[in-house]
Amino acid sequence: MNWNTALPLLILASSFLPGLIIFCLPEDRVVTRTMLNLAGALFKIVLVGGMFWGMLHGYHFEARLALLPGLDLVLRSGPLAMLFVTLSSGLWLVTTVYAIGYLEESPHRSRFFGFFSLCVTATTGVALAGNLITFLLFYELLTLCTYPLIVHRGTDIARQAGRNYLIYTIMGGALLLLSSVWLYTLAGTLEFTDRGFLSGLDASLHPTLMIIFGLLIAGLGVKAALIPLHGWLPQAMVAPAPVSALLHAVAVVKAGAFGIIRVVYEVYGIEFANSLGLTLPLATLAAATIIYGSLRALFQDELKRRLAFSTVSQVSYIVLGIALASPIATLGGLIHLVHQGVQKITLFMCAGNLAETLGIHKISEMNGVGRRMPWTMAAFTIGAFGMIGAPPLAGFFSKWYLGLGALDAGQGWVIYVLAVSSVLNAAYFLPILYTAWFKTPPDNWPAERSFGNKETAWTLLLPPVVTALLTLALGLLASAPFNLLEWTRLIVSRGFA
Repeated sequence: MNWNTALPLLILASSFLPGLIIFCLPEDRVVTRTMLNLAGALFKIVLVGGMFWGMLHGYHFEARLALLPGLDLVLRSGPLAMLFVTLSSGLWLVTTVYAIGYLEESPHRSRFFGFFSLCVTATTGVALAGNLITFLLFYELLTLCTYPLIVHRGTDIARQAGRNYLIYTIMGGALLLLSSVWLYTLAGTLEFTDRGFLSGLDASLHPTLMIIFGLLIAGLGVKAALIPLHGWLPQAMVAPAPVSALLHAVAVVKAGAFGIIRVVYEVYGIEFANSLGLTLPLATLAAATIIYGSLRALFQDELKRRLAFSTVSQVSYIVLGIALASPIATLGGLIHLVHQGVQKITLFMCAGNLAETLGIHKISEMNGVGRRMPWTMAAFTIGAFGMIGAPPLAGFFSKWYLGLGALDAGQGWVIYVLAVSSVLNAAYFLPILYTAWFKTPPDNWPAERSFGNKETAWTLLLPPVVTALLTLALGLLASAPFNLLEWTRLIVSRGFA
């Protein structure tokens, strides 16, 4: 085994092995557990950075293990894989620091961080998957590893949310398995390929391929929270804030959206999918989800539920960009994969700070909280304006390229969807900011914890401040040398003839 083969396996092992060790640690081994968490996260970033450097210098990284005759387990580097694995490994480090502070006095921490590490392992496998069967295996592993985190608190509400999550995601996984097997019988391969591997099949199979596409999108649409398959997501907000951040920004929802990207571009090929008439219905479904999620968010008083419905809306920007079958729109969708992750993790960590420090769970309880927790609310403000799409923050560039791509594709109606959704984004975020900054604070908070003269624990405050600054940097430095836009242009160039 050479280095080019070993590196993808080491990237998986960097979170898998610490997770296994953490499961065996007694609860009082706080320092050991913390060191394992941080060492695994840092080592993963170093390894991903090495893979990134190698790709830039012409190296190819691939690990292949035979599962069945003609069907291998494949982990492979590539521009699209590197985009997602870099995002997930970077945000995992931030979330790990945050989770260490958030769960400082909670029970069952070894169980939590063990499954937390396995979740990131599964997400890394999803990112590096070289074919559809490898993607499916890690995608389902992610389902199983996330369930214990959702039910971590052990309450009746948490267990009900976990059951709903399993019902939705296992049904989605079954559809994904069925469609994968069906595709393999027709094509004889499931290898992800630039511009897909199905266009050469006989035209008599096109109606069957259209049905399989619908099954694939339904299976992936559960985790991507496309309507009407989104119902599990708001209920899962009973989980601790680090889990919410993991679900929305790093792992589950992103895995669904990433899977749709791979199906459209590397299974069917965007031009073949467009010729079959599959992309416009997908774009329409994404647009409907964008508006629906924003409307539902408007009427939520519980902060995390409002953010959850915001995710339902925002993740569909990614799907919309992919489905418009325009290079420019695809660029907008791919950069939103990153932008939404950074901005949404900021918002959820800030929500967790409010709950953990002051016992605030509802927007109606946030009167004047910006005066009590100015750094937390400053980070929340940056994340919220990024989601609205205000320049020069990262979210503005996502919507800008989506709009340009819609015009390029001759789908002018998308401009109205983007405009309406931006107004709705403002309508459900700006009242939160007004309440936090301009209303008179109460004499007592619902359940305040004392941190001396500090706003809150540094492990809770530093991560959202860092990601808020990253939201600023992704916008202000969008034209810097070797930026996110340049990398996504490379990905787009491989998907279009």
